[in-house]
Amino acid sequence: MKTYAHIIGWGMAVPKRVLTNREISRMVDTTEEWIVSRTGIRERRIAGPQDTTASLGLEAARKAIEVADISPGEIDLIIVATSTPEHLFPATACMIQDALGARKAGAFDLLAACTGFIYALSLASQAITSGAMNTVLVIGSETMSRIVNWEDRGTCILFGDGAGAFVLRGSEQRGGVLASLLRSDGSGADLLSVPAGGSRKPTSIETLRDNLHTVQMNGPEVFRFATTVMVDACRKVVADAGLRMSEIDRIVPHQANERIVAAAARGLKLPVDRFVLNLERYGNTSTASIPIALCEAVAAGTIKPNTNIVFVAFGGGLTWGAALVRWDVTMPAAPSSWRRLQRRAFYGISRVRSALRRGARTVEGFIFGKLSAEGEEPPHTGKS
Repeated sequence: MKTYAHIIGWGMAVPKRVLTNREISRMVDTTEEWIVSRTGIRERRIAGPQDTTASLGLEAARKAIEVADISPGEIDLIIVATSTPEHLFPATACMIQDALGARKAGAFDLLAACTGFIYALSLASQAITSGAMNTVLVIGSETMSRIVNWEDRGTCILFGDGAGAFVLRGSEQRGGVLASLLRSDGSGADLLSVPAGGSRKPTSIETLRDNLHTVQMNGPEVFRFATTVMVDACRKVVADAGLRMSEIDRIVPHQANERIVAAAARGLKLPVDRFVLNLERYGNTSTASIPIALCEAVAAGTIKPNTNIVFVAFGGGLTWGAALVRWDVTMPAAPSSWRRLQRRAFYGISRVRSALRRGARTVEGFIFGKLSAEGEEPPHTGKS
């Protein structure tokens, strides 16, 4: 029997701080009306001192696990799609894995800019349908406000912070992720990038002076690219699933710009109200935008069971992609108080276990370091 990857849990997290267009108009030369007319964005969430890519991703993951009503111990793999990881390494996914107490899960970060969540969803689905995994946690989490030049009105008006997560699980029932499409074109890499901070341009006085650690974008070129690839990706993924555009109930696009979505709707000959939009409240949250939009649509009742949904995104790289999902889940009953209590206890125990493991490594390092200093061969531990 064929195995299908179904979305069984979903969750989102956004910072408390709201930054309005009016506030931005006091920071750079722009107006509230100009921002709304060009982008459709009215406000966005901005990470506070306590918010990080990992903390937002962890909160979204816990909510998704709550909806799925599973234990973190059942998760086989965690993929975090992000353009703003906590560090170059270790992976943000590993930090979330530890905080969740998902002891048997592999974990890695995925970088495909704003298309990252589609890439992660596709890889998770393939891992499940191949039989290699059964339960995969996919997270898109960003703190884009920390890589934005707040003196550049062309980019600072666009981005916000947040996280969204899906839990996927294998089932023999047809549905879930039915098709996915991943594409890239590196010839356009310079159109949307953060030039410095990697091995090609390490941090220096010059890169800091020139703001090369912030988002650089050729807006008109990215606009033209996005309107073309979104239409093509939607058509291709629908055809790959053996469906027609008339059978698609909802399209959840990357929330980048209202005018891009309107152009895609015209290209697909679909009404704009078939597209799920919430960018007016959150702006462009990069990899988090699609799962956040999906979570709000489910909560509002605009995504119903037995509907066909297309997720579609584009981003730096250049990258783009789409996934067609048969949304065949009903809103699950709220977990019992006992199950919620169990999970809270599990997270508490996981924190203690993690602290004990760190302490054990410190003691082990002290003992073995002392033996080495005294010229003795430390005992073989059997660990690589």
